[in-house]
Amino acid sequence: MPSVSAPSTAASAAPAPARGARLALLVGGLAAVGFGIAVLAWPTKAAVALTGLIALYAIIAGIVYVALGIFSKSLGAGGRIGHVLLGVLYVIAGVYAFSSLQQSAAFLALFLTIMVGVMWVIEGFTSLFTLGQSGSKALTVLFAILSVIAGLTLLSSPLWGAVFLWWFLAIALIVLGALNVGRAVTGRKG
Repeated sequence: MPSVSAPSTAASAAPAPARGARLALLVGGLAAVGFGIAVLAWPTKAAVALTGLIALYAIIAGIVYVALGIFSKSLGAGGRIGHVLLGVLYVIAGVYAFSSLQQSAAFLALFLTIMVGVMWVIEGFTSLFTLGQSGSKALTVLFAILSVIAGLTLLSSPLWGAVFLWWFLAIALIVLGALNVGRAVTGRKG
């Protein structure tokens, strides 16, 4: 007669990934809610903090590129010079961003808004060019029109567009983060 006192290894290993996934949902959801609230409560400070993180990344990436250019044995002379120059540019950009964080945050917001506007316009026209392969021509045309209008709206007023995108990001982070927290709390226990 088999023993029933010891659980099988397959049954005991199953809850660990489920707990890990629930914990990841909970932590990620709480972080998203926290950042979303910070963006709504202190939009300028949150933008400056995000710009600071990007500047720090640029400096670290620059140092890594310079080190690769100097110490890599597999790169040729052109690759080494290119890595060092790219690294120096990264470091200069990061240091400049740190020296004027508020101006860099404003520039970054306007640059990203203009880039999103241009991408939406191009995406709208691209969808029209692929209309022949579309399963639903009406939805594709509607998408194209809305995409071009949204892109032109952002391009016509990049400052207001940046504010709108920042608020939209904050609200999306709060809603999606809260949903993930809810999923983690109410999820099956394994």
